[in-house]
Amino acid sequence: MRNPNCKFTYYPASTGLLLSAVLGLYPAFAEAGPCSADIAQFELAIRQSAGNPYAGLTAPQSIAAQDEHQPTAASVKKAQQALKARFAATMAQAKRRDARNDQAGCERALSEAKKMYLL
Repeated sequence: MRNPNCKFTYYPASTGLLLSAVLGLYPAFAEAGPCSADIAQFELAIRQSAGNPYAGLTAPQSIAAQDEHQPTAASVKKAQQALKARFAATMAQAKRRDARNDQAGCERALSEAKKMYLL
């Protein structure tokens, strides 16, 4: 099936194989752990909050801020990068524990991640 105006060729068999491979790797379709659904729901909520200016990562106020020191652009950027890294590590820990069927550990890590993200 070739369209003369199109540079690409459609191959139904290869498309089916690719789709099967992608769905096989997608966590929701893989063997689910004890809190896979909760992780997927939280990740979906994060994606859906993308346009909300009030949603995003948050952290407690620093000691320097409490002492009324003004943050610099560099210190704000460094704090944001550290928070993103901590959030990513916490979500990764929740997924690892979920894969090991460690429900309590997964729920603890996911709860910690939820405290870091305002929805």
